[in-house]
Amino acid sequence: MNTTARILDGKQISAVLRGEIKKDVDAFKQQTGSAPGLATILVGDNPASHTYVANKIKACQEVGMLSLHFPMPASTPIEELKKKIRELNADAKVHGILLQLPLPGNADSTPVLEIMDPGKDADGLHPYNLGQLFEYKSWAEMSSGKSPLSCTPHGVIQILLRSKIPIAGRRAVVVGRSKLVGKPVAMMLQALDATVTMCHSRTRDLDAVCREADILVAAIGQPRFVKASMVREGAVVIDVGINRDAAGKLCGDVDFEAVEPKASAITPVPGGVGPMTIAMLLFNTLQLAKKHVKS
Repeated sequence: MNTTARILDGKQISAVLRGEIKKDVDAFKQQTGSAPGLATILVGDNPASHTYVANKIKACQEVGMLSLHFPMPASTPIEELKKKIRELNADAKVHGILLQLPLPGNADSTPVLEIMDPGKDADGLHPYNLGQLFEYKSWAEMSSGKSPLSCTPHGVIQILLRSKIPIAGRRAVVVGRSKLVGKPVAMMLQALDATVTMCHSRTRDLDAVCREADILVAAIGQPRFVKASMVREGAVVIDVGINRDAAGKLCGDVDFEAVEPKASAITPVPGGVGPMTIAMLLFNTLQLAKKHVKS
């Protein structure tokens, strides 16, 4: 049994990435005389969403980007929200737009996201940009900056790449099929030549399927769902979940204490995928700003 699993430190990796982004932002400012601009929209007063947005604004400012924030009450009609999106589409100072999800009452965000200019989609969640994932034939093409990649899935990939985890030819199992994480991360892993299996609530013998994984990605939003019995010796485990258990303690989708001894490498919660999501948001905003200047 492996008792020294390598901790894939997303906080450390994201700090390096932010340093790279800051240098590029400084160069962009020198070249254009202006900063890449990110507009954030927060509808309602969800405490977790407030924290997420505050962290994104702070990260923006730390790398020298222009941050514009637009808080809106939970009672905001969808048409008014669409109007704000259209205004930001037309604002030359804004290169990236982030609509913090979920919307109040778990309202369908798709009609709002469809209004957004795909060329300003900082979160990579516009239907056009998600659809582009099916067009790319390789990771080189997918990561070329032609369209923004979803932040959390791209963060997962950057953790693997920057940690020099082999992907090509490996068996990858993704637990969860959401459009936010599961589906796009599966497409990205395929672009990197992994053989990918997607699992969900109807998967038969889930434990056995997960045990086939060289790389196991958990993204289902259930506290400590992935147990040691689901992980084979030496697997790389990426935990995308951010939950609170019955005692109110922050935890992921993986039972970290039980799984760590079996894994060759594992991301912690907190400090794993979470910091990478914000770093990739900054990365997308910068890429969109560069693309805007070229056009």
